[in-house]
Amino acid sequence: MTRLSSANRGERGSVLAVSALGMLALILAAGLCVDVSHLYVVKAELQNAADASALAGASALDSSAAGITRAADRAVEVMNSYEFNQTGVTITRDKVKFAANFGGPYVDEASARAAAANVRFVSVEIPPKAVGVVFSASTIGKSSVDMSRDAIAGMSVPPNVFCEWIPLSVIDDDANPMQPGQTYTIRDAPGNSVSPGNYQILAPNGKGGSSAREDLAHGVNECAEPGTAYTVSTKPGVSAGPVRQGLNTRFDDYQAQLDPATAPPDVNVKEGITWAQYRAATPGSPNWQSPSHPGVAMRRVVLIPMVKLSEFDNGRDTVTFYKFAAFFLQTKVQGGNGGNVQAEYIGERLMFGKGGFKPGGGPVNPQLAQPVLYR
Repeated sequence: MTRLSSANRGERGSVLAVSALGMLALILAAGLCVDVSHLYVVKAELQNAADASALAGASALDSSAAGITRAADRAVEVMNSYEFNQTGVTITRDKVKFAANFGGPYVDEASARAAAANVRFVSVEIPPKAVGVVFSASTIGKSSVDMSRDAIAGMSVPPNVFCEWIPLSVIDDDANPMQPGQTYTIRDAPGNSVSPGNYQILAPNGKGGSSAREDLAHGVNECAEPGTAYTVSTKPGVSAGPVRQGLNTRFDDYQAQLDPATAPPDVNVKEGITWAQYRAATPGSPNWQSPSHPGVAMRRVVLIPMVKLSEFDNGRDTVTFYKFAAFFLQTKVQGGNGGNVQAEYIGERLMFGKGGFKPGGGPVNPQLAQPVLYR
């Protein structure tokens, strides 16, 4: 029978001690990894909330003081709908700042309202939030770590690619340029057509009435750019019914099986108001009327291609877009066989729609921009 010497018995105790220390170190390392991973997840959650909040705020910028208020409203509302670490991400309005230039200076809401015409950027800051740690507490000497994030969003460069436009065309007259705040007929009734058979309706997705109705309700699901490279067919015929049915969804008026879930009304369907009154209106005010279906802000602002009168000469069945412009629908399209469409020309810098800038593409429209996340 073999007996362990006293030296071997001492070595055996040392191995046990080293193993115990190694196991403890391994557990601490695993715990540290868990804490670090958790901190990274929370950091990503906070950054996502800051990004979404800044983009929501930027989407409201429209060169007006009311737009600054809406930007702060949206930024706070979106931020406060997020959670991190199973806790609400809440901020107050003082954490939403504004600037004319990306590099600042960033000022508070009141100061921004006084210089609203120049404001192009929104900054959102999440104040420090305590994130608990478990395994690392003994190492760092505290049970939580403070984390904060920020984001900046703002107006894009003027675009020359435009999406979600409606298939009507505005006749551009060089001798009589459009004036902001004025109402124009953007689609004439029979007897006033620009050329035989053409009534300023376009047919990017087919010349049937149902295509026009759907495209007017939802916006054309095809991006386009002004210039000679992009042409679109015109739609012959009056099509008063499809024009009325499609556009009037924006006023909570649904016919021909159109669905408010895919073509929602505006949040304010009050008729007979101007663009300035629409921007300043608040729920409960005289210029506000809530829809019966869930609404979406700015649905009454439509992006319409502008076409030179010569494009319609001699009954041509294709046209080239000269540029795009934003118009405000003051009232629904009325009944009858005419189907006149009238809208107010906005003509000022506005965050609207989707699109972008294509290097070497067609001309830009400095009055339009999209919300972009910068940092």
